[in-house]
Amino acid sequence: MPNSLSVKSPSPVDVHVGGRIRLQRMMNKMSQSALADAVGITFQQIQKYEKGTNRVSASRLLQFADSLHVPISFFFEGQENSASDDKLPSDELSQFLGTSEGLALNRAFTNIKDEQLRRKIVGLVKAASGQDS
Repeated sequence: MPNSLSVKSPSPVDVHVGGRIRLQRMMNKMSQSALADAVGITFQQIQKYEKGTNRVSASRLLQFADSLHVPISFFFEGQENSASDDKLPSDELSQFLGTSEGLALNRAFTNIKDEQLRRKIVGLVKAASGQDS
């Protein structure tokens, strides 16, 4: 019989939703404190939601959607749909943009107006990673 006092790991869905909250917060250049103030909670609670250790209720998710200016469906994009075993659009981009390096690289790259230079940068990054063109 499992120990009822054992620490339960977060649900993959809760981790995914938390990651999407973090991604959109960072895309909006919003601090955890600012988001916490917007929804009336502490920044420590934001940290727990973003890690998936605390489950986000439906009413709180609506507050996050309003504060982050996204539809509620945004938080589930890229999450597997257990009813049909289909996967929504790739979560690879979300994971990339969820890092400070990915976000900084994306912002800098999109500011490059020279299309030929952007292609060269993509080629450089592919070569550096060992990926074929």
